[in-house]
Formats: sequence, structure tokens, C-alpha cells
Amino acid sequence: MPMNSLAPQPSVESAAERLLAWYDRHARRLPWRALPGERAEPYAVWLSEIMLQQTTVAAVKPYYERFLARWPSVDDLAAAPLDDVLAAWAGLGYYARARNLHRCAQVVSQEHGGRFPDSEEGLRALPGIGAYTAAAVAAIAFGRKATPLDGNIERVTARLFAHEEPLPAAKKALSGLAERLTPETRCGDFAQAMMDLGATICLPKAPKCLLCPLDEICEARRLDIAETLPVKAPKKARPTRRGIAFWVVGPGERLLLRRRPSKGLLGGMTEVPSTEWREAGWSEGEALAQAPLAAAWEPLAGEVRHTFTHFHLELAVWQGRAETADPEIGIWADFDDLAGLALPSVMRKVIAHAMKQQD
Repeated sequence: MPMNSLAPQPSVESAAERLLAWYDRHARRLPWRALPGERAEPYAVWLSEIMLQQTTVAAVKPYYERFLARWPSVDDLAAAPLDDVLAAWAGLGYYARARNLHRCAQVVSQEHGGRFPDSEEGLRALPGIGAYTAAAVAAIAFGRKATPLDGNIERVTARLFAHEEPLPAAKKALSGLAERLTPETRCGDFAQAMMDLGATICLPKAPKCLLCPLDEICEARRLDIAETLPVKAPKKARPTRRGIAFWVVGPGERLLLRRRPSKGLLGGMTEVPSTEWREAGWSEGEALAQAPLAAAWEPLAGEVRHTFTHFHLELAVWQGRAETADPEIGIWADFDDLAGLALPSVMRKVIAHAMKQQD
């Protein structure tokens, strides 16, 4: 019989009281967060939660502050050109989030009078908002009894109840257990307290159990299995894809770039033209068939490596010159303008790699 089936259930009231008392003393001070007991601004909560998906707090802070300074309201963001939003987002990754962020701002501005819906159901109807984000915004910004479930909350909940079912299959059960813990009042503070506890005390490795406000009622602590939870299914090995990027400089010493399709990986971003990215290597003939123009191509030494969520990428770089700046084949950009373009990190690596090898 699974160990957690024999464990007594932690007291809901006790867990909430202990955690909120701890949060009142130790809450992290974050630029998008209201003080304990105060209601946060919905735009700030939504913007930060979208940015924080698959990204760390430390990485998000400067992006959030720049976004808020440039677009202080959802109406301002809605009115911004998408290219400006993508350029400001560059480096945060998962670029579909930026497109959905912009589209969501437009819907809120144009269809909701600049006000976010105050319920999970209403929030989930907006572009780019899923179950987690809807629950987080509903609880933190509007005080609704809602239970977001991020990685930190999953870990705290799995340990508190000694739940040993492996992730991701355990998500549904952990969501139900976390929902049972959520109090009737101060739901936003409780959600943020769970996040803070996971981020600062209930760490993935070497949890600081002696400092934890839930130490006395934590089943994993009692059973001495805290560090083993939550159990995670083995990760699949990431495949490696390969491609060739074409570094083309034309008249006026301008660089050839192009826009990626609006849907799919890095959708709508600007890139150095390249072949498809595939697991098999590229012969010269195959690569030339996908080159943006005919040129005397010269391979550069070395390659660019980048890792996406589901695969590693290896890009060789070939350089060539163009006699004319034909606008039909792409965007011809001055080198001084590159910093302001919506270039994803992998393309900035390609540019840096090529520029280091120029005479």
C-alpha cells in the first residue's frame, strides 16, 4: 500500500494560519506584488504571471520594469506595435507568450474597457491565459478563492501530504490537495505564500525544513522523504537538430534578415535566414537549395549551439555578399539598428558568432 495512503491529513486551518503568519513576516518584496493584506493591481499581476511562465524571478524583474515603464497600462500595451512588444520581450524566450500578451491586452482594452475580468472563467476566455494564470490573477488581483498550481506549489503540496505519485500524472491530485488547503479569505496572499515557501524554504534540493512554518504538520518531513518529493517521471532525452544560417551583407553594409512565420517556434520574430532545423545533417546541395540568394558562400569556423525546451540546436554559419539589396528576399538592416529588433537569443548568438570572424 502506498505510504501516503496511511498518512494523516494535515489540518487545512492549521496550514493556512501558519503559512499566512509566516508570509506576513517573510514575504518577498517583488515589483509587481502588493504588501501582505493589500490587493494587487490586475495589470501588474497578469503581466508578471505571463512573464514568469518557464522563467525565473531574477530574469523577469528587469523585463517587467522596462515593460511597465514603457507601457504603464493595459491600454498602452494594446496600442503598441507588435514588433515593439516582441523586441522588448527578446531574451525572455517562449515568444508565443509575447504575441498572446499583446493580443490579450488588445482584447481587454477593446472588449472589456481596459478592465480584466475578475473571475477564473472570464480570465480563461482571454488569449494566452490558461488555468494556472487565471487562478493566479483571480486570487492575487481580485481576492477570489482560486488555487494556482505552479512548480513551487506542487512541491510544497506533495511534501505536505507525502504524495508519491510521479509528475506529471500527479498534477490533478496535487491540484485537489492544494485547493483543500486554500482558505476562504486572503486567497491571494495564501497563493503567494505557497510560492514563496517553495522558492525560499521548501527547495527542490536540501529543503530548509527547520525554518519551515509547516514543519510540524508536514508528512514528508515526518517520514524523512521530503527531498525525494515530488517524484518526477524520467525526462526524455532532447534530440539535436541541425541547420545552416546564411550571413549575408549587402550594399551599404546592411545585414539580410527575415521574419519567421507568425505561428510556430519563434513565431513573428526576426532571424538570420537559415535552412530548416532537422536531426539529419546537411549536404552542400541541400543547403544551397534553401539559401536566400545565389552567392559565393564561405563556411565560418565553428558553430552556434542553443537549447530550446524540446531540442538542442547546432547551426553552422555560411557567409556571402549580395550585389543588390532586393527587398523581396528579406529585411536589410543597418548594424546599428540590430539592438532594437525582435531578435531571439539564438539569432543574437549567430550575429555575435559571425561578427567575431569579420575582417
